[in-house]
Amino acid sequence: MKKFLALLVTIAIVFLWVITLTDFGGIGPLMNRAKLGLDLSGGVYVVMEAQTDASGQELSELMKQTQLVIENRINEMGLSEPVVTIEGENRIRVEIPGAEDPEAAIREIGKTAQLRFMLADGSLVLDGSMVKDAGVAYDQERGTGYVVTLEFDAAGTEAFAEGTKAAYAGTITPVIPGVGASAIAILLDDEIISAPNVNTPILNGSAQIEGNFSEDAAVMLARQIRAGALPVGLLEVNSSVQSASIGIDALRMSLIGGAVGVGLILLLMLAVYRIMGLAANIALLLYIPATFWILNLLGGVLTLPGIAGIILSIGMAVDANVIIFARIREEIQQGKTVRVAVSAGFRRAMGTIIDSQITTFIAAIVLYQLGTGPVRGFAFTLIIGILLSIFTAAAITQIYLLTAAESKLLGAKKFFGVREDNEAAIGLRRQFTFIGRRRLYYIVTLCILVVGLGTGLIRGFNFGIDFTGGTMMQIEMKERADLDAVNEILHANGVTNAEIIHAGANNSQIIIRTTDSLENEERAALLDALLPAFNLDDSAVLTFEQFGPSIGDLLKRNAVRAVIFASIGMLIYIIIRFEWKFGVASLVGVFHDVLILIAFYGLFHVPINNPFIAGVLTVVGYSINDTIVIFDRIRENLKLMRRSKLEPLIDLSINRTVFRSVMTALTTVLAIVPLFIFGGEVIRQFTMPLIVGIAAGAASSIFICSPIYYDICRFLDKPKYRGGAGGASKPRKKPATEDGAVV
Repeated sequence: MKKFLALLVTIAIVFLWVITLTDFGGIGPLMNRAKLGLDLSGGVYVVMEAQTDASGQELSELMKQTQLVIENRINEMGLSEPVVTIEGENRIRVEIPGAEDPEAAIREIGKTAQLRFMLADGSLVLDGSMVKDAGVAYDQERGTGYVVTLEFDAAGTEAFAEGTKAAYAGTITPVIPGVGASAIAILLDDEIISAPNVNTPILNGSAQIEGNFSEDAAVMLARQIRAGALPVGLLEVNSSVQSASIGIDALRMSLIGGAVGVGLILLLMLAVYRIMGLAANIALLLYIPATFWILNLLGGVLTLPGIAGIILSIGMAVDANVIIFARIREEIQQGKTVRVAVSAGFRRAMGTIIDSQITTFIAAIVLYQLGTGPVRGFAFTLIIGILLSIFTAAAITQIYLLTAAESKLLGAKKFFGVREDNEAAIGLRRQFTFIGRRRLYYIVTLCILVVGLGTGLIRGFNFGIDFTGGTMMQIEMKERADLDAVNEILHANGVTNAEIIHAGANNSQIIIRTTDSLENEERAALLDALLPAFNLDDSAVLTFEQFGPSIGDLLKRNAVRAVIFASIGMLIYIIIRFEWKFGVASLVGVFHDVLILIAFYGLFHVPINNPFIAGVLTVVGYSINDTIVIFDRIRENLKLMRRSKLEPLIDLSINRTVFRSVMTALTTVLAIVPLFIFGGEVIRQFTMPLIVGIAAGAASSIFICSPIYYDICRFLDKPKYRGGAGGASKPRKKPATEDGAVV
């Protein structure tokens, strides 16, 4: 039965790859149907902030009206698949793939809605400022459908009375197509949204539009009218343009980097874990296309940060297998048969896997809720990856290992990485002392933090324009440009504090960064002066990004909130699953890793920008993932070795899991480093903090969190821990529990 099930899974994996990569059944390769983000497909996005003092429900309704107006306006522009979403409380985010004239698109999007009531001859009756309210009511007179109610202010009441008198008289000659002589047309941005006939002059400032509307249709019309009645100014606070050529190149290089990383992981797993590594690799071959299919089926958008999230989750999927394999090897080393060891290994590892992955999942959820734009794309793919990694490790890998364990050819323990003398074929040969040297680890960590943070505070951290506000432009100059000539044009247009650098192949591109947040009109004027001076057209602008000062403040607030909320969520979970001392020690490790990451950015003056937040949150989740694995082993040994001193018990627990920690960090870094090398600037911004954080997280789990837990126990001086207050005790090669079982 297991062999048959393994065969079915293998066939399913092959079939999944076929339909992913080929035009099987005429549906086309998955990549042709995937929804690509603007950083891959090219286009424009703009985030605008409503300039209003409204709050609560009033603000919520106003933002919905504004969203509707913008959607209608973009559709009228004929742009493909626009995405208009409300971001936060008072911001609108608009994404327009393939916009050929981004400046015009941004200018059109930000224009305040124009609502007008007009007679059939084209004469104006009143404008939207005279409409006090528009609502929906059930049609009591007819007993079916809904009507839209209108209420006008004093000026509107008088104007509407005159207009309805003229329409009712029937003496008007129609010139507006589709509008009868006795009708009043309601136009929003020059589009007729309704043209009701006037049945009688309306003199009291209240009217209703009848038409047997459904409730949804009536609500829609009322909202459109209110949008014109309550126009809100929109301030551009963040915008970006990405050329399609840059996006395609970034996608290609990211896929190459991802493929190299996955290939390295497959080779490493096979070399270290043998038949278990082969089973994990097969599960990984299911994991990769399944992630892309789930993303596609859920309507997710594939972005460059999303690709980084997928690659990171691949490394974490391997981690789940590494935990299982370590348990299986221990079971074999205790003298169990391979078949029994495989079943026991999976059973004992699942609790650890779930605990470690859930803590990362909590961080990913917080990141998704508080992140914006590309950060949410990163978090979304990471969430999918975490859930899928648990499934592939628990189900797919287990199917293949159980099948191999029952095979006469593959069931030998040497194929599971255990020699005939029951020693691991690959692993640590000596036992290390960790707790006894904890003061040294504390001093080294403190020195690193003092140097890094001190340098950052004295010199100043290198905050990117995401935080400070500013504008970035990348322009293809076709040849190496004279930066002094570019700077003269910038000065002539009032841009005096710009940083200009060469970029691209043969330095044929320039990147202009300025702390001035250039509005759409200022940016357009600058390009109108710059491009003709070098015989360039609009297509030369590869990318530009603009961040208003308010965006930077929002990012900083969200970063702090994200770390706090994620830490609280993980602390609650750890307290429930473990105990509060483990939770406190874990959080110390989390803040240690965050500070190490900040110290790295301060020491090397690396720009701190929006992706840095995603990196911090991922490091928070990943760091505690590693710590949970060690703490799970400590908790287990506390139950099995009740008479043991605490210090050697913790040392033993770390020694039993340290190879897994090294392997997990190594496989995850192997997945990310090629992405850092081959990926573009955006990918590097995401992967750099991950690489640093993964290294810090692996170190803190071993050298900081466990010693902190030990010191908490010593401080409390509970009787069962008093024996561990002394120096280091060297554990036996195969320490035994009270009942004689080797742990």
